[in-house]
Amino acid sequence: MVSESLLTPSPLIPKSRPEIIQSLIDGVDRYNPDNVSILEEYLGTQLQAEEYDLMANLAILKLYQFNPHLVNEPVIINILVKSLTAIPNPDFNLCLYLLHESLVSSDFLLVDENVARLIELQQYLEQARYQEFWKVYESDETYKELTVEATGFEDAIRKGSNSIEVFFFLMSSYVRYTQKTRSSIVILTAISMTYQSISADLLGAYLNLDSEDKEFESFIQSRGLTHKDGVVLFPTNHDNEAKPTVIRENIKFERLY
Repeated sequence: MVSESLLTPSPLIPKSRPEIIQSLIDGVDRYNPDNVSILEEYLGTQLQAEEYDLMANLAILKLYQFNPHLVNEPVIINILVKSLTAIPNPDFNLCLYLLHESLVSSDFLLVDENVARLIELQQYLEQARYQEFWKVYESDETYKELTVEATGFEDAIRKGSNSIEVFFFLMSSYVRYTQKTRSSIVILTAISMTYQSISADLLGAYLNLDSEDKEFESFIQSRGLTHKDGVVLFPTNHDNEAKPTVIRENIKFERLY
């Protein structure tokens, strides 16, 4: 059984969103600067509970645009960090476009070094340069300081955190979705969309895990993958299945008199 595509947009209405946040986002109160503290507090909940709400976070950035005196750089950093866990969805760029001019110059050159560092990480992830991502991430403690408030950040990059409308179940025979749980898959999703099998050593390098280590084996088993003779097998899904191309041409000949 083959599922639909693994690439699913972040939900506009996560099931974990409190009613008060929903009312703010739906109404004109989303532009009331007095409510920014409520949204910032909700972001703190997302960071601690490994949840993710794109629309609520965009609302914060929009309030910062209209009210420059409210700009809180640590909050912006945390929003960008959470959006990294939604890659390959474009959430990070959506947030970036709403940054206040205090962080971005008129010609869109970055002024803030921390934002620039997160953009560097984003580019590595989007370009599937996973080994370089981990090398840069671990080469400077500054990167870990930027992500320290986001509980489970590294795990979210490897396998997923609570942020996408559907949960990705890797079973021994197929991949399917369910709307009961949410998960954001970054590296593992990209690999699952590309490979049906991959060298355990290469996958370990992508995930920053030693393929000979028990942690790697535990991770593989927790995702329902098969590890055999140095190769990790992924179930067939809509994206990694080879499909024959059928070309059909309809040529009409007008009646000749």
